[in-house]
Amino acid sequence: MLVAILSCLAFAQQPVEPAAPKPRPVQVFVLAGQSSMQGQAVVDLDHEKYYNGGRGTLVKLMQDDEKAARFAHLRNADGTWVERGDVFMSYRRKDDDLRTGPLSIGFAAYSGKHHFGVELQFGHLVGDAIDAPVLLIKTAWGGKSLHVDFRPPSVGGTVGPYYEKMLAEVDAALANIAELVPDYDAKAGYELRGFVWFQGWNDMFDRKAEADYEQNLVHLIDDVRAAWKCPDLPVVVGETGNGGNMKVRGGQKRATERERFAGTVTFVPTEAFLRPKEQSPNTGHGHHWFGNAESYFLIGDAMGKAMCALLERD
Repeated sequence: MLVAILSCLAFAQQPVEPAAPKPRPVQVFVLAGQSSMQGQAVVDLDHEKYYNGGRGTLVKLMQDDEKAARFAHLRNADGTWVERGDVFMSYRRKDDDLRTGPLSIGFAAYSGKHHFGVELQFGHLVGDAIDAPVLLIKTAWGGKSLHVDFRPPSVGGTVGPYYEKMLAEVDAALANIAELVPDYDAKAGYELRGFVWFQGWNDMFDRKAEADYEQNLVHLIDDVRAAWKCPDLPVVVGETGNGGNMKVRGGQKRATERERFAGTVTFVPTEAFLRPKEQSPNTGHGHHWFGNAESYFLIGDAMGKAMCALLERD
């Protein structure tokens, strides 16, 4: 009997292996808008005539002793660009150009790895904040208005073709998520966790579009939430801070301040991130923030912080 008791005690003292953590669903964020959301920030192009000698590019910023530390996490010690192992991208630049892979430089409006957009720093922030794989689905086209091109269905009239295309691109990415996220766990699945809207330039040049922007944006938020069956989906709206039109910019802010959106929708001011054209690579492209890398980095940073704050309340 004593031997049996001692044997049981010895067995009880054996270390118990902790249970493997339960896989968390992939956290999905949709980044939508027009050309500034496509990504126009210049990384390393420095032609004196066409890129102002590289002023305001990411590489030049990282050579600035006063600013380099802020961007250090974007580059490896060997000079290559960091690729996140926990944040992944899906961006269809053109119908025949679907870009996927780990978050890094190059998910932007142009081919190659010479540009980036707000997704870069946004993705780093949400990736650091979330203990789960992250998928960013970017869906954006240049020169498109909310009033016509992205017109949401609840406004009435003809639904914008790019509203429908935006939903279709999100659906396609989610249907293919096992190919986009390595080691995707089908049992854990995915969760749609946020929507980022960065658009407004084209609505500035039409009086009706200006006047209706606030209401159109409210309808857009309501309609994407309904389409994705996420009634309280966190939404971040980036100000069109590179233009002087206060009607559209004011409409963006007021739309986010609706009482029923409290705690789930937020407005991100961006005007402070606009850099002078003389200090930027694309001196004639004010509509693209002059291609200034610091502008796009700081906008993505502000959007990422805003989204993380909303997720903390969720």
